[in-house]
Amino acid sequence: MNTDDIIKGCIKKNRQAQEELYNSYKKKLYPVCLKYCSSHSEAEDHLHDTFIIIFDTIIKYKGKGSFEGWMKRIAINKAIDKYKKNNVYSLDDNTANTLTEDYTLEDEDLPPTLEALIALIQELPNQYRIIFNLYEIDGFSHKEISELLNISESTSKSNLHRAKAILKKKILAKKNKVDYKTDNYGR
Repeated sequence: MNTDDIIKGCIKKNRQAQEELYNSYKKKLYPVCLKYCSSHSEAEDHLHDTFIIIFDTIIKYKGKGSFEGWMKRIAINKAIDKYKKNNVYSLDDNTANTLTEDYTLEDEDLPPTLEALIALIQELPNQYRIIFNLYEIDGFSHKEISELLNISESTSKSNLHRAKAILKKKILAKKNKVDYKTDNYGR
């Protein structure tokens, strides 16, 4: 079946088409889920929930833009909804004004593999991880993030800054084999 036939089958709630869609896209959507989750098991649950939403709302896909992009957006929105529901964004807006050090990662600071970097990102506290991923990986602006998460732009900037600070400390600690959990941000 081609993608159009799979979509038509899914609209009709055809189990074979749904299975085909799942098998065709699970490997592409899993990394999206993984970057917003703190573990592989949580990412698997998130992937499952994302596909349930896809199957329930596939009739709304109008063929405009990439179908894969439409599904990725559902995965991202599902993650945002989960964190908004859990109300994890409680960072004081005023902290953004006190953060001045620029946390940039140099090539020599990076962990040896992409898997190691993903693992470090997964260790970030929820509010930092989601904003880091939205801004740095998915290209959302601070204004867009603030609207999506119902937070101020300065909170978004502050959380991104703290995420980078934590990641830098963790990367350097891994290189130097130091316990990074003793810093102020590694909650």
